[in-house]
Amino acid sequence: MASSSPTQRTHVPIPPEPGGRSLTQDANEQPPVPIHIVTEPLQLPADFLNPSPENKLVIGFDCEGVDLCRHGKLCIMQIAFPNAIYLVDVIQGGEVLMKACKPALESSYITKVIHDCKRDSEALYFQFGIRLHNVVDTQIAFSLIEEQEGRRRPLDDYISFVSLLADPRYCGISYEEKEEVRVLMRQDPKFWTYRPMTELMIRAAADDVRFLLYLYHKMMAKLNQRSLWHLSVRGSLYCRCLCCMNDSDFANWPTVPPLPDNLKIGDQCPEEEILSVLDVPPGKMGRVIGRKGASILAIKEACNAEILIGGAKGPPDKIFVIGPVKEVRKAEAILRGRMIDY
Repeated sequence: MASSSPTQRTHVPIPPEPGGRSLTQDANEQPPVPIHIVTEPLQLPADFLNPSPENKLVIGFDCEGVDLCRHGKLCIMQIAFPNAIYLVDVIQGGEVLMKACKPALESSYITKVIHDCKRDSEALYFQFGIRLHNVVDTQIAFSLIEEQEGRRRPLDDYISFVSLLADPRYCGISYEEKEEVRVLMRQDPKFWTYRPMTELMIRAAADDVRFLLYLYHKMMAKLNQRSLWHLSVRGSLYCRCLCCMNDSDFANWPTVPPLPDNLKIGDQCPEEEILSVLDVPPGKMGRVIGRKGASILAIKEACNAEILIGGAKGPPDKIFVIGPVKEVRKAEAILRGRMIDY
């Protein structure tokens, strides 16, 4: 059962076919789907609330809130299906609604397509004890496709959702409304807390998920078997990277996807990828980062590993390293060296 009489409708583009028409052409010819505001569990589809291996789902997923992180406030979860978009009102539904959503968000039977899962996962974990699992992160997928096709982006140059949508290889559309919302959020950080939701809030929240299923099918068609494994592993590690404060916390999360047998052949067998959490002693983070980030950039250039720092949202005393085992160990050694007093 869904919320009655949805106030707005929007288009959710269908998965593309090889040689098919453009996204804009398809969207204009498809009937719009309803946007439901959800405040009670029974307003969500039963297949979502009760994940099963017999009925696996792929959904678009995103979160909105105030300073979204462990200390911020989660306000809305957006869920996109091919036939409807659901805006889960966390403020109105509270713990009861989030508890009902937990099995789906932690399920391996529901694939959550999201762009940059780290802070959303952190908010879900620290605010509601939810361990986000089985994600396809379109930011990670984009980087893997670029690498697979022989193009490498500069370090720390992560593609934004707006830029990904604008890329003609994927959607080729402008998302100027996103900047409008960002301006309003800078003017009033509590933008997502107000109820009832305004039409702008509803439209903006729906826009952040309605293209994700289209992107998912576009990207999955481009990724080879090796990249698909990397995508699943890195998605798993990114979900937990800001949530695990030490190595012992890893045991509370689902197992990282193992290397498939068809990739364990010859010298090209990919190395296991891991997450490492380093504690930074008080007063040493500046030395690790260096002037204008020069030190941390040099470390990233020396290692084929992702190095993440909490920054203003925290955690302020941790460094998270993700990548192949040998490269992570190399990064750990260099980072610890930067923390030593001479």
